[in-house]
Amino acid sequence: MKFLFDLFPIILFFAAYKFAGIFAATAVAIAATVGQIGWVWFRHRKVDTMLWVSLAIVTIFGGATLLFHNPTFIKWKPTVLYWFFAAALLVSAYGLRKNLIRTMLEAQMKLPEPLWNPLNLAWAAFFAVMGCLNLLVAYNFSEETWVNFKLFGGMGLMLVFVLAQGMLLSRYIEEEPK
Repeated sequence: MKFLFDLFPIILFFAAYKFAGIFAATAVAIAATVGQIGWVWFRHRKVDTMLWVSLAIVTIFGGATLLFHNPTFIKWKPTVLYWFFAAALLVSAYGLRKNLIRTMLEAQMKLPEPLWNPLNLAWAAFFAVMGCLNLLVAYNFSEETWVNFKLFGGMGLMLVFVLAQGMLLSRYIEEEPK
């Protein structure tokens, strides 16, 4: 359910694009992200840092898209977000000696110590590649293809990546006795 909730602004962006074009979709994405934060705050009285970062990036790049009436800015938004995630994982691991993937997943799964750093690196590499793929599609294909890639390609690649990691890590996850 959280996964779908996280996709809420992207799904609304996609739907708005299909009915009203890139500029209306951009405004909808900004409003949906603000609404998403409002809902999370109302329910939990706390908003994750990554959601605040996402709001800042969509507001800056979406706002520039609307202000300058130029879709290039919103096309850069996913890349900036992906690269921010990659940089945060790497800086945290190598600069601060803190593994963010471990921090997020340790409560859900117990892995042998030597696996956490490669897992963190794999996620950083995934986000870096996704940022490059976004630019490749944005600059070499139609706007409609980019919008479709943003929803279906991004979500599909994320799903494949998570499933592949799940299969690789499953042999290390111990089942709890019943």
